[in-house]
Amino acid sequence: MNPAAAHADLGIWPVRAEAAPLAMHLQDRLGGELYQPWLQADAALSQRQQFALAYRRHRQWIMLGATGIAVRFLDGLPQDKHSDPAVVVVDEAARFAIALLAGHEGGANSLAYRVAQLTGAQAVVTTATEAVKPLVLGIGCRKLASAEQIATAVTQALARCEGATLAQVREVATIDLKAGEPGLLAFCAMHGLPLRVIARDQIAQRAWVGKPSDWVRQNVGVDGVCEPAALIASPRGRLRLGKTALDGVTVAIVDDGEGWRSFIENLQDPV
Repeated sequence: MNPAAAHADLGIWPVRAEAAPLAMHLQDRLGGELYQPWLQADAALSQRQQFALAYRRHRQWIMLGATGIAVRFLDGLPQDKHSDPAVVVVDEAARFAIALLAGHEGGANSLAYRVAQLTGAQAVVTTATEAVKPLVLGIGCRKLASAEQIATAVTQALARCEGATLAQVREVATIDLKAGEPGLLAFCAMHGLPLRVIARDQIAQRAWVGKPSDWVRQNVGVDGVCEPAALIASPRGRLRLGKTALDGVTVAIVDDGEGWRSFIENLQDPV
Protein backbone atom coordinates (compact mmCIF):
# COMPACT_ATOMS: atom_id res chain seq x y z
CA MET A 1 0.00 0.00 0.00
CA ASN A 2 1.02 3.59 -0.52
CA PRO A 3 -0.61 5.55 2.32
CA ALA A 4 -0.53 9.30 1.97
CA ALA A 5 0.63 11.56 4.78
CA ALA A 6 -2.84 13.11 5.03
CA HIS A 7 -5.66 10.77 4.09
CA ALA A 8 -7.82 11.89 1.19
CA ASP A 9 -11.61 11.69 1.29
CA LEU A 10 -11.53 9.02 -1.44
CA GLY A 11 -9.76 5.69 -1.39
CA ILE A 12 -9.32 3.63 -4.57
CA TRP A 13 -8.71 -0.08 -4.08
CA PRO A 14 -7.97 -2.24 -7.14
CA VAL A 15 -8.13 -5.86 -6.06
CA ARG A 16 -5.80 -7.04 -8.83
CA ALA A 17 -2.79 -5.42 -10.48
CA GLU A 18 -4.60 -5.77 -13.81
CA ALA A 19 -7.03 -3.07 -12.66
CA ALA A 20 -4.26 -0.57 -11.91
CA PRO A 21 -4.62 1.40 -15.21
CA LEU A 22 -8.33 1.95 -14.55
CA ALA A 23 -7.56 2.88 -10.95
CA MET A 24 -4.97 5.43 -12.05
CA HIS A 25 -7.43 6.92 -14.55
CA LEU A 26 -9.98 7.38 -11.77
CA GLN A 27 -7.39 8.86 -9.44
CA ASP A 28 -6.31 11.27 -12.15
CA ARG A 29 -9.88 12.52 -12.56
CA LEU A 30 -11.21 12.24 -9.01
CA GLY A 31 -8.12 12.55 -6.84
CA GLY A 32 -7.91 10.37 -3.77
CA GLU A 33 -5.47 7.81 -2.43
CA LEU A 34 -4.63 4.85 -4.63
CA TYR A 35 -3.77 1.56 -2.94
CA GLN A 36 -1.72 -1.25 -4.46
CA PRO A 37 -2.33 -4.10 -2.02
CA TRP A 38 -0.35 -6.64 -4.06
CA LEU A 39 2.80 -4.66 -3.18
CA GLN A 40 2.24 -4.92 0.57
CA ALA A 41 5.49 -6.13 2.06
CA ASP A 42 3.86 -7.76 5.09
CA ALA A 43 2.83 -11.11 3.66
CA ALA A 44 1.24 -11.99 7.00
CA LEU A 45 -1.69 -9.70 6.17
CA SER A 46 -4.23 -10.85 3.64
CA GLN A 47 -5.65 -8.27 1.26
CA ARG A 48 -8.93 -8.42 3.19
CA GLN A 49 -7.04 -7.58 6.39
CA GLN A 50 -5.24 -4.72 4.66
CA PHE A 51 -8.58 -3.26 3.54
CA ALA A 52 -10.03 -3.59 7.04
CA LEU A 53 -7.15 -1.52 8.43
CA ALA A 54 -7.69 1.19 5.81
CA TYR A 55 -11.50 1.14 5.80
CA ARG A 56 -12.08 4.09 8.15
CA ARG A 57 -9.35 6.26 6.63
CA HIS A 58 -11.65 7.57 3.88
CA ARG A 59 -15.22 8.81 3.60
CA GLN A 60 -15.66 7.10 0.23
CA TRP A 61 -14.21 4.09 -1.54
CA ILE A 62 -14.04 2.86 -5.09
CA MET A 63 -13.24 -0.83 -5.18
CA LEU A 64 -12.24 -2.32 -8.53
CA GLY A 65 -13.22 -5.96 -8.62
CA ALA A 66 -16.15 -8.32 -8.21
CA THR A 67 -19.05 -7.53 -5.90
CA GLY A 68 -18.56 -10.89 -4.19
CA ILE A 69 -15.04 -9.89 -3.18
CA ALA A 70 -16.29 -6.51 -1.99
CA VAL A 71 -18.95 -8.14 0.18
CA ARG A 72 -16.37 -10.44 1.75
CA PHE A 73 -13.98 -7.56 2.37
CA LEU A 74 -16.77 -5.55 4.04
CA ASP A 75 -17.96 -8.37 6.28
CA GLY A 76 -18.09 -7.06 9.84
CA LEU A 77 -16.93 -3.53 8.98
CA PRO A 78 -20.13 -1.46 8.44
CA GLN A 79 -21.70 -0.15 11.63
CA ASP A 80 -24.17 2.64 10.86
CA LYS A 81 -25.41 4.14 7.60
CA HIS A 82 -24.80 7.64 8.92
CA SER A 83 -21.11 7.03 9.58
CA ASP A 84 -20.08 4.19 7.26
CA PRO A 85 -17.86 5.13 4.32
CA ALA A 86 -19.54 4.97 0.93
CA VAL A 87 -18.46 2.08 -1.28
CA VAL A 88 -18.80 1.90 -5.06
CA VAL A 89 -17.77 -1.33 -6.78
CA VAL A 90 -16.56 -1.21 -10.39
CA ASP A 91 -15.79 -4.31 -12.42
CA GLU A 92 -12.40 -4.36 -14.12
CA ALA A 93 -13.97 -3.86 -17.56
CA ALA A 94 -15.80 -0.74 -16.25
CA ARG A 95 -19.19 -2.01 -17.38
CA PHE A 96 -20.94 -1.24 -14.09
CA ALA A 97 -20.44 1.19 -11.22
CA ILE A 98 -22.48 -0.18 -8.32
CA ALA A 99 -23.38 1.91 -5.29
CA LEU A 100 -22.95 -0.86 -2.72
CA LEU A 101 -22.89 0.90 0.65
CA ALA A 102 -24.00 4.28 2.05
CA GLY A 103 -25.85 5.31 -1.09
CA HIS A 104 -27.51 8.44 0.27
CA GLU A 105 -25.79 9.26 3.53
CA GLY A 106 -22.28 8.58 2.28
CA GLY A 107 -22.79 9.69 -1.31
CA ALA A 108 -22.20 6.34 -3.02
CA ASN A 109 -25.07 6.98 -5.43
CA SER A 110 -23.56 10.25 -6.65
CA LEU A 111 -20.10 8.70 -6.79
CA ALA A 112 -21.40 5.81 -8.89
CA TYR A 113 -22.81 8.25 -11.44
CA ARG A 114 -19.55 10.20 -11.47
CA VAL A 115 -17.52 7.04 -12.07
CA ALA A 116 -19.96 6.07 -14.82
CA GLN A 117 -19.44 9.43 -16.53
CA LEU A 118 -15.67 8.98 -16.46
CA THR A 119 -15.58 5.39 -17.68
CA GLY A 120 -18.71 4.80 -19.77
CA ALA A 121 -19.98 2.36 -17.15
CA GLN A 122 -23.64 1.88 -16.23
CA ALA A 123 -24.40 3.37 -12.82
CA VAL A 124 -26.33 0.89 -10.66
CA VAL A 125 -28.34 2.43 -7.81
CA THR A 126 -30.73 0.31 -5.76
CA THR A 127 -31.77 2.53 -2.84
CA ALA A 128 -35.50 2.64 -2.14
CA THR A 129 -35.81 6.40 -2.64
CA GLU A 130 -34.76 6.08 -6.28
CA ALA A 131 -36.89 2.98 -6.83
CA VAL A 132 -40.11 4.91 -6.29
CA LYS A 133 -39.20 7.78 -8.61
CA PRO A 134 -40.58 6.80 -12.02
CA LEU A 135 -39.49 9.68 -14.24
CA VAL A 136 -36.34 10.23 -16.27
CA LEU A 137 -35.67 13.53 -18.00
CA GLY A 138 -33.83 13.48 -21.30
CA ILE A 139 -32.24 16.88 -21.86
CA GLY A 140 -30.41 18.39 -24.79
CA CYS A 141 -29.22 21.99 -24.91
CA ARG A 142 -27.31 24.51 -26.92
CA LYS A 143 -23.79 25.29 -25.78
CA LEU A 144 -23.67 27.34 -22.57
CA ALA A 145 -27.41 27.20 -21.94
CA SER A 146 -27.89 28.47 -18.41
CA ALA A 147 -29.28 26.53 -15.46
CA GLU A 148 -32.23 28.94 -15.47
CA GLN A 149 -32.99 28.20 -19.13
CA ILE A 150 -32.88 24.47 -18.43
CA ALA A 151 -35.04 24.81 -15.32
CA THR A 152 -37.66 26.79 -17.25
CA ALA A 153 -37.75 24.21 -20.05
CA VAL A 154 -38.08 21.35 -17.53
CA THR A 155 -40.87 23.14 -15.68
CA GLN A 156 -42.73 23.63 -18.95
CA ALA A 157 -42.30 19.97 -19.89
CA LEU A 158 -43.47 18.67 -16.51
CA ALA A 159 -46.52 20.94 -16.66
CA ARG A 160 -47.59 19.17 -19.84
CA CYS A 161 -47.70 15.81 -18.02
CA GLU A 162 -50.64 15.67 -15.64
CA GLY A 163 -49.49 15.04 -12.08
CA ALA A 164 -45.78 15.04 -12.95
CA THR A 165 -43.46 16.87 -10.57
CA LEU A 166 -39.73 17.36 -10.23
CA ALA A 167 -39.86 15.29 -7.02
CA GLN A 168 -40.76 12.25 -9.16
CA VAL A 169 -37.64 12.58 -11.31
CA ARG A 170 -35.01 9.92 -10.66
CA GLU A 171 -32.28 11.19 -12.95
CA VAL A 172 -31.37 13.30 -15.95
CA ALA A 173 -29.93 11.75 -19.11
CA THR A 174 -27.99 13.45 -21.89
CA ILE A 175 -25.44 12.76 -24.61
CA ASP A 176 -21.73 12.56 -23.78
CA LEU A 177 -21.01 15.76 -25.72
CA LYS A 178 -23.10 17.65 -23.16
CA ALA A 179 -21.66 15.98 -20.06
CA GLY A 180 -19.64 19.06 -19.13
CA GLU A 181 -22.21 21.75 -19.85
CA PRO A 182 -22.03 24.12 -16.85
CA GLY A 183 -25.73 24.99 -16.95
CA LEU A 184 -26.79 21.37 -17.06
CA LEU A 185 -24.45 20.41 -14.24
CA ALA A 186 -25.67 23.37 -12.18
CA PHE A 187 -29.31 22.43 -12.75
CA CYS A 188 -28.67 18.85 -11.64
CA ALA A 189 -26.71 19.97 -8.58
CA MET A 190 -29.39 22.48 -7.65
CA HIS A 191 -32.04 19.78 -7.53
CA GLY A 192 -29.91 16.87 -6.34
CA LEU A 193 -30.38 14.94 -9.59
CA PRO A 194 -27.75 12.55 -10.93
CA LEU A 195 -26.68 12.98 -14.55
CA ARG A 196 -26.52 9.82 -16.64
CA VAL A 197 -24.31 10.31 -19.69
CA ILE A 198 -25.09 8.28 -22.82
CA ALA A 199 -22.42 7.77 -25.48
CA ARG A 200 -23.13 9.34 -28.85
CA ASP A 201 -22.56 5.99 -30.60
CA GLN A 202 -25.17 4.37 -28.38
CA ILE A 203 -27.69 7.09 -29.16
CA ALA A 204 -26.92 6.75 -32.89
CA GLN A 205 -27.64 3.01 -32.69
CA ARG A 206 -30.95 3.52 -30.87
CA ALA A 207 -31.84 6.85 -32.35
CA TRP A 208 -35.64 6.82 -32.24
CA VAL A 209 -36.86 10.39 -32.24
CA GLY A 210 -40.31 11.80 -32.86
CA LYS A 211 -39.01 15.04 -34.36
CA PRO A 212 -35.60 14.67 -36.03
CA SER A 213 -33.54 17.85 -35.99
CA ASP A 214 -31.40 18.89 -38.95
CA TRP A 215 -29.39 21.19 -36.68
CA VAL A 216 -28.61 18.39 -34.23
CA ARG A 217 -27.75 16.04 -37.10
CA GLN A 218 -25.30 18.55 -38.56
CA ASN A 219 -23.72 19.62 -35.27
CA VAL A 220 -23.93 16.52 -33.08
CA GLY A 221 -24.20 13.67 -35.57
CA VAL A 222 -27.48 12.17 -34.36
CA ASP A 223 -31.13 12.95 -35.13
CA GLY A 224 -31.94 13.98 -31.57
CA VAL A 225 -30.73 13.83 -27.99
CA CYS A 226 -33.42 14.12 -25.34
CA GLU A 227 -35.75 11.29 -26.43
CA PRO A 228 -33.19 8.53 -27.10
CA ALA A 229 -31.14 9.51 -24.03
CA ALA A 230 -34.17 9.18 -21.75
CA LEU A 231 -35.31 5.92 -23.34
CA ILE A 232 -31.85 4.35 -23.10
CA ALA A 233 -31.58 5.42 -19.46
CA SER A 234 -34.95 3.80 -18.69
CA PRO A 235 -35.30 0.81 -21.04
CA ARG A 236 -38.48 -0.42 -19.35
CA GLY A 237 -40.12 3.00 -19.56
CA ARG A 238 -42.48 4.58 -22.03
CA LEU A 239 -42.19 8.00 -23.59
CA ARG A 240 -44.65 10.08 -21.62
CA LEU A 241 -43.71 13.34 -23.30
CA GLY A 242 -41.86 13.61 -26.60
CA LYS A 243 -39.35 16.32 -27.34
CA THR A 244 -40.36 19.81 -26.26
CA ALA A 245 -38.14 22.77 -27.05
CA LEU A 246 -37.75 26.11 -25.34
CA ASP A 247 -34.98 28.69 -25.66
CA GLY A 248 -32.33 26.27 -26.90
CA VAL A 249 -33.22 23.46 -24.48
CA THR A 250 -35.02 20.24 -25.40
CA VAL A 251 -36.70 17.98 -22.84
CA ALA A 252 -38.34 14.56 -23.07
CA ILE A 253 -39.92 12.61 -20.21
CA VAL A 254 -39.88 8.84 -19.84
CA ASP A 255 -41.99 7.08 -17.20
CA ASP A 256 -41.18 3.53 -16.11
CA GLY A 257 -43.79 3.35 -13.35
CA GLU A 258 -46.31 1.62 -15.61
CA GLY A 259 -43.73 -0.95 -16.71
CA TRP A 260 -42.96 -1.75 -13.07
CA ARG A 261 -46.63 -2.12 -12.20
CA SER A 262 -47.17 -4.46 -15.16
CA PHE A 263 -44.18 -6.53 -14.10
CA ILE A 264 -45.54 -6.93 -10.57
CA GLU A 265 -49.04 -7.74 -11.83
CA ASN A 266 -47.61 -10.47 -14.09
CA LEU A 267 -45.75 -11.95 -11.12
CA GLN A 268 -48.93 -12.03 -9.08
CA ASP A 269 -51.13 -13.30 -11.88
CA PRO A 270 -48.92 -15.21 -14.34
CA VAL A 271 -50.41 -16.08 -17.71
